[in-house]
Amino acid sequence: MNLTARYTRTAILLHWLIALLIIAGFILGLVMTDIPGLTMTKLKYYSWHKWIGVTVFMLAIVRVAWRSTHTPPPTQALMPVWQEKAALVTHWLLYFLIFAVPLSGYFYSLAAGVPVVYFGVIPLPSLIDKNEAIKGTLQLLHVTLNYTMAGLVGVHSLAALKHQFFDRDGTLARMLPFLK
Repeated sequence: MNLTARYTRTAILLHWLIALLIIAGFILGLVMTDIPGLTMTKLKYYSWHKWIGVTVFMLAIVRVAWRSTHTPPPTQALMPVWQEKAALVTHWLLYFLIFAVPLSGYFYSLAAGVPVVYFGVIPLPSLIDKNEAIKGTLQLLHVTLNYTMAGLVGVHSLAALKHQFFDRDGTLARMLPFLK
């Protein structure tokens, strides 16, 4: 099937930019938490990780605003109803997580008593004070949401590859401009 209906260039750019930042932030999170002790490198990685999170959050706002004013192209692939529903649920969960993961990290950082300063220049408001009682819960929430997102991104990616190489229905070409 030849799908001519593609996402807009802006939607494609936001999708891939957010995806790359999420992957980078996840990998950086794994690396930084494996560094023993408190080193300059670890502190630098934590800053970068936070900057990525803030950027993802801001781009997510732009993406949702764009999506609310630009209807995505209709699904033209012939797939079972359960797959359509699974895709819809996965997409909505991913939208939820691109907000929830950065927010949970932000509140975890504040509860730990560490302010978030975007690019080392713009201090974000401290909406909560240092709070040891909720710090552990927020850390667990942040980690859990991250691994949930990683799993959903994996499922989403595998589904896209299935559509490209097994179904050959053109679904992936809607989000990759160089595919036909």
